[in-house]
Amino acid sequence: MPVEAVTPSSGVQTAAAAREPKQTMDSEVFMHLLVTQLRNQDPSSPMDTNQMISQTTELAMMEQLTTMAGLDEENFSLQMRTSAAALIGRTVSYTGTDGVSVTGTATSVSFVNAVPTVTVGGKEIQLDWISGVVDTPAAVTEPKPAPVIPPAPASDPAVETTPAGTGSAQSTQPVS
Repeated sequence: MPVEAVTPSSGVQTAAAAREPKQTMDSEVFMHLLVTQLRNQDPSSPMDTNQMISQTTELAMMEQLTTMAGLDEENFSLQMRTSAAALIGRTVSYTGTDGVSVTGTATSVSFVNAVPTVTVGGKEIQLDWISGVVDTPAAVTEPKPAPVIPPAPASDPAVETTPAGTGSAQSTQPVS
């Protein structure tokens, strides 16, 4: 029986994409290791259930720590944004790239980058470059004179006064 020659097809064959190994240990990798361990255990000496519970507890703790780390980053970012926004209209100081201290009023804030930028005197400054906030003095006004209180009349030493609130009407009686 004659065999016909095989001709290449017009389709393009590509090699399978090389799998990129994970650089971090997440819950998927942890579960894969646990399942592999269960598959390859010695049937005459199975894995202790306490060890399995301990490992799954470690997995849960790792996931919680990862979640907390993410929340901490979000919290810090929110604090930076709040702090930057509170500077608008305030006089701030920072050290420029030339080493000279600059003072100016913060006019706007941008949240485009990871670290907010504050516009001071038309120049955008990163929030962490700001070294201080200067309290602006209130407008100078003329001091108002203190109100004049007339002096109390001198009391007559010959007249005794009963203090009010002692149950009797206030009266004056001559002292003998």
